[in-house]
Order: sequence, then C-alpha cells, then structure tokens
Amino acid sequence: MTITRIGDPRSGSGGQMLPFSQATEAGGFVFVSGQVGFDAGGEIVQGGIVAETRQTMDNIVAILAKAGCTLADVVKANVYLSGDPARGGDIDYRAMNQEWAKHFGTAAQPNKPARSTVRAGLVIPGTLVEIDMIAVKKVTR
Repeated sequence: MTITRIGDPRSGSGGQMLPFSQATEAGGFVFVSGQVGFDAGGEIVQGGIVAETRQTMDNIVAILAKAGCTLADVVKANVYLSGDPARGGDIDYRAMNQEWAKHFGTAAQPNKPARSTVRAGLVIPGTLVEIDMIAVKKVTR
C-alpha cells in the first residue's frame, strides 16, 4: 500500500516546526491530522470558540483540497474541546456546534459525518478546539 504525505512543513505557534504531516493518504482514505485555529502566521486566532472553530474548519478545507477532497468526502471527525478561561473553564459546546453546522448539514453541504466530541486538555495553551477528520478519496477510473 502506498502512503502519501500531504501538506508542506509549516510552523506552529511561535514559529515551532510541527513534527507531523497535515494529512496522509492511504488505502483510499485521507487522514487529516488534528488542526487548530492557526492563522497564516502560525498563531491562534483571537475571538473565542467561534473564531477558532471557523479558522480550524478553513484550515481543514484547505488541507482536504490538497488531497483532492472536500467536506462532502468526510466520513468521520473527532472534536476536542478545552475549557475557556473567559467562561470560568466552561466549554461552549453550543457555539462550536453552531459554527460546525455552517459546514455540515446545510442545503449546499448535506453531508453529516460521524463525529465524536470530547473535553480535552489541549497541548497549545489557550486553544479551545482541535479537530481531526477522515475522508474517503474519490477513485477515478
């Protein structure tokens, strides 16, 4: 089986190089690594869970495009949420879901992949959301 690494090496917060691929393709699937709300400069966007979820989804859309996929090809997602110090450590699950729903389950994008959502202590301080996905690669014959 051939494994293809997708994505250019890029910097994380503070210019730190990330020691993993943005995604890998193997066996007809595309596995997108956990993504956070990094902006083009490698810093987490400001504005809370909605802004982070939006940026994270934008980052995932760009990675899927590099693999020749779209959100319509996603079959499974995992969402990891961290408590927001501005909310006394609470998770704003509703706000994340409202942003999520702009990407899945719409008239333009009716696909609703299987999803797990868990509370987690995320590695990057202050990060409120991390998302990874699995997509099915379309086979052309």
